[in-house]
Amino acid sequence: MALPNTNSTANSAALGAHRVRLWYGALLLIITIFGVRLFYVQIIRYSHYKSAALSDQLKQYEIPANRGIISARDSGQLIPVVLNQKLYTLYADPVYIKNPDTVANKVSAITGGSASKLADMLRTKHTRYVVLGKKLSGDQNKRLLALKYPGLGTQGQDFRTYPQGDLAAQLLGFVDDGGQGRYGLEQALDQQLKGIPGQLRAITDIRGVPLAASRDNTEVAAKKGDDIVLTLDLAIQQQVQTILQKSVQSTKASGGSVVVMDPRTGAVKAMANYPSYDPAKYNEVENAKLFANAAVSEPIEVGSIMKTLTTAAALDKGVIAPSTTYYDPSSWLVNGFRITNIEEDGGAGTRSVADILNFSLNTGATWELMQLGGGSINEKARTIWHDYLINHYLFGKPTGIEQGYEAGGYVPDPAENGAGINLTYANTTFGQAMTATPIQMAAAIAAAVNGGTYFQPHLVDQTIASDGTVTKKAPKVLASNVVSAKVSQALIPLMQNVINKHNIIPAFDQSQYIVGGKTGTAQIAKPGGGYYSDKFNGTYLGFVGGDSAQYVIAVFMDKPTNGGYAGTAAAQPVFASIAHMLIDESLVTPKTK
Repeated sequence: MALPNTNSTANSAALGAHRVRLWYGALLLIITIFGVRLFYVQIIRYSHYKSAALSDQLKQYEIPANRGIISARDSGQLIPVVLNQKLYTLYADPVYIKNPDTVANKVSAITGGSASKLADMLRTKHTRYVVLGKKLSGDQNKRLLALKYPGLGTQGQDFRTYPQGDLAAQLLGFVDDGGQGRYGLEQALDQQLKGIPGQLRAITDIRGVPLAASRDNTEVAAKKGDDIVLTLDLAIQQQVQTILQKSVQSTKASGGSVVVMDPRTGAVKAMANYPSYDPAKYNEVENAKLFANAAVSEPIEVGSIMKTLTTAAALDKGVIAPSTTYYDPSSWLVNGFRITNIEEDGGAGTRSVADILNFSLNTGATWELMQLGGGSINEKARTIWHDYLINHYLFGKPTGIEQGYEAGGYVPDPAENGAGINLTYANTTFGQAMTATPIQMAAAIAAAVNGGTYFQPHLVDQTIASDGTVTKKAPKVLASNVVSAKVSQALIPLMQNVINKHNIIPAFDQSQYIVGGKTGTAQIAKPGGGYYSDKFNGTYLGFVGGDSAQYVIAVFMDKPTNGGYAGTAAAQPVFASIAHMLIDESLVTPKTK
């Protein structure tokens, strides 16, 4: 009988134990590798992989703020002139669109867009956001959301509406499709009106639908923009626009602008331009020049309305008095050029300060400049007149009114330039060789007749914040002692005399109201130098009031062609119609003294 092989059994057991240890070691190694990898992924590279995972699921949205509304007063009541209408933008994430043709057909049936173009957009590569439609109505929005297509969504946005139509269109401006204020008030106060947008960060499911319960969703509420209340009187604004439109058409002018301002505060009561446009259809306007508010953005050589301010400066310096007379030779030779008068002045003779304004004497305004220099046009005369133009009347710089694209105009430097600076400065006394806008002229004459205070022209009466806080805008003084109070009192009857002598029909009752003004017929400069002999702008600058001036009115008419002097034939009738309207509508307080 054979004995068992104990060595073989022992070897076999040892081999089995070795294999177990090997498998156990391998298992431990695998577990260790997975553990290390898991540690690397979850601890060391946690941020990286979280960001990678969220990149497909995390979407950030901007929540537009409601834009502030704009209102003005009519018979004491606040009337909205700019409101918001909620419209919707349709967007899609092409990643989640599985059948572009089907989705495009369904969407186009609601939006009216081209199904083939929509399908092409839904096949766009390398983007997570395509816009399929804009300015969709609330009903369209509901129908689109009812489709419940993954990756399809809408975003509400406020768009501007204009319940008063084209009223004050260029003053207001508009808001483009990108939500940016353009031109006028919308541009100047864009940040204040637009508010502060909110933010939404949403974790989505595989279909791109936000998970409302996710703790990673965060939201910052949007802050509504300020509401704006304007200084405009809507009744005045509407009638001024009507008067201006009829006048531009009847005089066959290229255009016109009017400013009506309260000289006691700088508050603008009306500001109009013609031709104009419908701000609700701004995207249909082909000529972008129509967007500009010419009353603040297009300076011109203003013509003889400047003589009112030249006379005020000479009175203020004490070199002339309201009753002063002088010998007018009917022409002056300055730097080799002869200054004459546009209309018949009766030839050389004794003239008064009142005659300078009434007969619109270029020679008279030049004589006033001479008096500033002690009897001749020299450095002293130029320096003093330049000081009044720049530092008293504030020409050559924007007024700061709440408007986009305001222009500052031009005033020549008084220093000797070897190019006939004396002639240049003589021309500025009657509104040539310098430029200004209607708003600048209105503000300057306001200071000259209100006792000498230059109030900043402004359109905003008050603002209303999102929390209801009302902030009243106080009048801002930009310059004091523009002229003395005594000069203001002297200038008013001199300008009234012009009205009385110019046979305006119907005539103004100066026993009940004070009405004064001055015409201007300005030559138009050629691009290459010199002036056209057959093209003129017509201007008018005046005031109306009772015991004091309550309104100043500046009128600019661009190249009227109805014959006669442009200031008298085109601009003066506009002023007269507006002044009579203010009186007839009981908007002017009669004299009490």
